[in-house]
Amino acid sequence: MNIRHIQYVLTVLSEGSITSAAKKLYVSQPSLSQTIKIVENNLGATIFNRNTDPLTLTYAGQKYVEAAKQILAINHNLAREIEEINHEDHGFIRLGVPVQRAMQVMPYVLPRFQKKYPFVSLKLMEYGSATLESMVLEGSLDLACLTTYPKHEELRYTLIEDEDLVLLTSKNTDIAKRISSGTEISILEAKDELFICSKPGHSVRTTQDRLFITYDIQPKILLETSSIEVAKRTTIACDAVFICPINYIEMSPELHPYCNIYPIKGIENRRSFYICHRKDLYLPKYMRDFIQILTQVEKPFLH
Repeated sequence: MNIRHIQYVLTVLSEGSITSAAKKLYVSQPSLSQTIKIVENNLGATIFNRNTDPLTLTYAGQKYVEAAKQILAINHNLAREIEEINHEDHGFIRLGVPVQRAMQVMPYVLPRFQKKYPFVSLKLMEYGSATLESMVLEGSLDLACLTTYPKHEELRYTLIEDEDLVLLTSKNTDIAKRISSGTEISILEAKDELFICSKPGHSVRTTQDRLFITYDIQPKILLETSSIEVAKRTTIACDAVFICPINYIEMSPELHPYCNIYPIKGIENRRSFYICHRKDLYLPKYMRDFIQILTQVEKPFLH
């Protein structure tokens, strides 16, 4: 259906005659009559009973008008939606966040963001940092919160917070009995301990594996887990050790009486918490503001 033709038919119906409708539409009567004839020919049926005054609809005309009104409504709604999209206050964000970070970030960021952009939805994907970084590179995520260091030219990294990796140990481990908590150590000091590890795909695991290769050690791994919370508590319960971002330990003061914490020598790249996206991705205003909320407002959730 042609939108102009629909408007002409509806005007004829509302005015009751082609003559009145032509005046309202500022077209000639013959031109309007010809247009109505074209619409009827395309439809394959007459729309108006021409022997009534005012003009009335045939049954086929009634069906045409019903469909025409639906099309006008769809067209109107689409125009509004496009206008809203162009104003950049409607849309969605495909956001990647590691599970542990999501526990911290989402309760803080989402209420602020939702208040400003109630018509923008977040599609949350929760994986390890290394996996999320790959998803951003391949274009299946718009934004991702990562604990990493900038290493891909195709990505733009916006710093949220710096952090250090430490070795968390139970006080009952051999290393805890030999070395005072807070002492900087080589990972070799823990080579005979039981390790709790993050699963592959997490940035901590990537750094840990690089350390093991560098110092040529093959530790005994008791458990691999995707949850830092599980790892921390299992480390204490099983008299094991765990390489962990220090801010996650600071979040659990109840564990402090039962653990030692050691800065680790030989970690080449300082870990930081970033939000990143592809450099070639156009960021609508709501995405730019999401980044701003996360990076420019005081962040008590991080500690």
